[in-house]
Amino acid sequence: MAHTYATNFIHCVFSTKDRRPLIPPSRINELHAYLGGIARGEGLTLIAVGGTENHLHLLIALPASRTLAQAVQKLKGNSSRWMGEGFCWQEGYGAFSVSPSQIPVVERYIRNQEEHHRKRNFEQEFVTLLRNCGIQYDQNHVFG
Repeated sequence: MAHTYATNFIHCVFSTKDRRPLIPPSRINELHAYLGGIARGEGLTLIAVGGTENHLHLLIALPASRTLAQAVQKLKGNSSRWMGEGFCWQEGYGAFSVSPSQIPVVERYIRNQEEHHRKRNFEQEFVTLLRNCGIQYDQNHVFG
């Protein structure tokens, strides 16, 4: 083939250090916009971003020229520096492939995070994502 053809849509989830409420509501929209800028600068497309004071969900289109690990490293590292002293993301992340037909569903889910967290906390949500995707995990070590 003369060209590379790829579709990589990823639902990425990561939390603040120890899942502490380190993202003030007054800065969440700025953080979302900043993440969009990082994504554009790295050749990613940020389709949706949402979360609460202790975690984020991102739906990204990952080009064939980038690995998932590279993308997450840039997003977490640059946003952590931008948030400033005392802010830190938890090590690791969750990443779940998304079928193109499911993009609207996942996008809606990500944008409605506040509503989802009226019913369950981040830990419950994350374990449900792992289970739904068939990812094996150790309950004693999933959150560090």
